[in-house]
Order: sequence, then C-alpha cells, then structure tokens
Amino acid sequence: MIENVINIAFDAGQIILGIYHTDFKVDYKDDDSPLTKADKLANDHIVNVLRMDYPDMAILAEESADDLKRLGYDYCWLVDPLDGTKEFIKRNGEFSVNIALTYKHRPILGVIYIPVRDEIYYACQGQGAYYIEEYSTHQDINRSVRINVSSKTENLIMLHSRSHQHQITDRLIENNREKIGEIVHAGSSIKGCLIAKGEADIYYRFGLTMEWDTAAMQCIIEEAGGILMQMDDTEMTYNRKNTTNHKGFYILNRVGNKLKI
Repeated sequence: MIENVINIAFDAGQIILGIYHTDFKVDYKDDDSPLTKADKLANDHIVNVLRMDYPDMAILAEESADDLKRLGYDYCWLVDPLDGTKEFIKRNGEFSVNIALTYKHRPILGVIYIPVRDEIYYACQGQGAYYIEEYSTHQDINRSVRINVSSKTENLIMLHSRSHQHQITDRLIENNREKIGEIVHAGSSIKGCLIAKGEADIYYRFGLTMEWDTAAMQCIIEEAGGILMQMDDTEMTYNRKNTTNHKGFYILNRVGNKLKI
C-alpha cells in the first residue's frame, strides 16, 4: 500500500508542477483562503485513484465536498492536495502533497511529497519514518533512508511559519530565549518533515488548522520518534465530525523540550 500511496502523491505533484510555472489564476474560498487550479486538479487525481484502489475506505479531502458517511468507517483517507497554497502562489517552492490514512481516529500511514525539491517523506505505524531524495519511480523506494528526530535539548532550532503569524508566537520566543538557539522560517508540512529528519527541533502552531493539514505529518513525526500534541497536551484525533483543529498544536523532538507559554 505505501508504495502505491507514494506514487499517487508523486503523480499529483507532477500535476501541480505543470501549473506552477504558468500564469495561473488565484480564486478565494469563503474563508478567504486561496485556491488554484493546481489544488483542484491534484485533489481530483488523488481522490479518484483512492476511490478506485480502496473502495471500502472513506475519504476526507480538502477540495471535495465532505460526506459525513465517513464517520461510520474505521479507515479514512485524509488528503491535502496542495498544502501551502500561499507558498505555491509566492513561487517559493515550500508546498507539499499530503496523504494520510487513519484507523479509528489515529494516523497509521503518512506520505508527504515536496514537488519542487522532489523529496518524499513517509511512515507507517510501527515501521519507522523514511526519506527519499529525487524520487521518480516506484523502484526508488529501495533508496529510502530511515530518519529520526534529533536528540538536542539545548540550542534548539525552532521553526516559524512562513505565512501564518500569531502574536503568541512572539511571546513564546521571548519566554524561552535560553532554550532557542535559532529560528528558521518554513512553509507547509515541510516544517514537520524537517523535525522528523532531525534538521529542526520544535514548532508551535497557534490558531486554526484542519485535519488534512496535520495527519500525514503526525504519523511521520511520531514514527521518527517525535511528538505532535494539541496545545492543551491532549491527543490529536482524526475523522471527526468537526474537521477543524481548534486547539493548535506543537511538535517536539523530545518531551522535555516543551516551551513555556
């Protein structure tokens, strides 16, 4: 299954890249978030293939109408066809394709493909997290490298969202100067990938996100040895009736590195 999902994400990434360097139009949803042809075409591709290959599983996808019949399924796919649309529009390359599979509200498989960098991050529950550089065919999965979070407990590299600012983040940084060694800006689920790979250590996200924003990233982070929790220290669950992550979340390489808010 994992190889198939990787290839689905890769093919969606090629659709996105086909639009990336064109003079594409930007529309806006009711919540003022941007939407492009790339979001819609990648979403359609992923959803159509998942429906064909896994007809007995539910699907919750960002650019598809929500069918609440999914709540009666143990297995549910979560799809963010273009995570980081704002970065796509800015053409800075920091966007990704995210596909996760959840079982009884927990992520058990996660795939993140970064089209501009041609990088794959993936994980399956109990099997570890992996990275592939310059992915091109299903045979490239043989070049997977296992990744793990860092063991750092000081001079931590803290990630900061490229496009989502929050006043509490500034206070958080000020209150934890003794722990933070560097602040790095990044977009989309790339932040979670950097922590899973050990190239950064912590990330705090205040404000709203959606289930499809975090599911694949959570599976990869946890299988790499890290932690993703809601801001009130409760578990993030999935395939909920309300798909908004209201509480915010944090990612840590180690439990002891939680910051003072």
